[in-house]
Amino acid sequence: MILTVTLNPALDLTYAVDELRPHTTHRVRTVHERPGGKGLNVASVLHMLGEPVHATGLLGGATGARVRDLLAATGLPATFSPTAGETRRTVTITDGTDATGLWEPGPAATEPEWQDFLRLYRELLAGTTVVALSGSLPRGLPPDAYAVLIHSAREYGARTVLDTSGEPLRLGLTAGPDLAKPNAEELAALVGPRAARAAGADGPAAGADGPAAEADGRVATVAVARALAADGCGLVVSRGRRGCSRSATTRPGTRRRRPRVRKSHRRRRCLRGGAGPRAARPHAVARPARRRRGAVRRRGRRPRSRRRGRRPLPPAPPPNHRHAGPAPAGPAAATRTRAEPPETAPG
Repeated sequence: MILTVTLNPALDLTYAVDELRPHTTHRVRTVHERPGGKGLNVASVLHMLGEPVHATGLLGGATGARVRDLLAATGLPATFSPTAGETRRTVTITDGTDATGLWEPGPAATEPEWQDFLRLYRELLAGTTVVALSGSLPRGLPPDAYAVLIHSAREYGARTVLDTSGEPLRLGLTAGPDLAKPNAEELAALVGPRAARAAGADGPAAGADGPAAEADGRVATVAVARALAADGCGLVVSRGRRGCSRSATTRPGTRRRRPRVRKSHRRRRCLRGGAGPRAARPHAVARPARRRRGAVRRRGRRPRSRRRGRRPLPPAPPPNHRHAGPAPAGPAAATRTRAEPPETAPG
């Protein structure tokens, strides 16, 4: 099961208008509402794909009750810890060509509410294989909240994916998640503003600081990826229209799977005198493969007699007795002999 954690969820409201103009009144054509927050977005997509998923987090007030009702209508399994504060709302105004977003700050969580959620979180970890920790932290929670959740998930043998920004991202990386996914702007806190401009989502950074800034951004991103790789953490940096870059790693103490080598490739290396499958063992001696008698040895290719796909030559056709070979014996031969004129003796 996949467990998604959204500590600062929201009720997403989308207003559609004909044209957005400042200092005037707008008539809203349509209103659309849905559960919001990075963690709930991940849970909704996984639920549509048919994956076993369970959503959890903090909800409170009338807005939180509305989020619960919307989740129940979609059939998404969810268990939330209650809070006294009102769950935030996010308002998006779109006119068909562009959109403007208004984000509320969210409620303030207390220490008892945080401890209640930790107890619920540990109960849900039983039977969980992957935990997705996404979104910002509400006010009142410690900045290392995601680090605490990562340590708890590792005690239950679950893998963790971290998607946040700012100080929670920096402290969460110290806990060693299995995968971290910041975007170019969120990576600025780790590699600096100049490197963040070079790795920005709006396009190449050659216009601002030139190619040197872009090179510095790549070097800084690689340095961060290598530092995370030492702790066994994979890094995926999203760059908007430019796609994303990733650095897949393995946790210390584990070994990458050795790529499979076809037998024909190993045999070719043996024929060339290179390292064969026995050379990988220190106590073995590499030796060329034994050639069949009469086989032709060619550079870089197997002997013709052992070449795959070679078909034998078809058998030779039987000889034509009418035009070749001795004259047939039998009545036909006697008839042809009697018809021939007798030879006259020289005289």
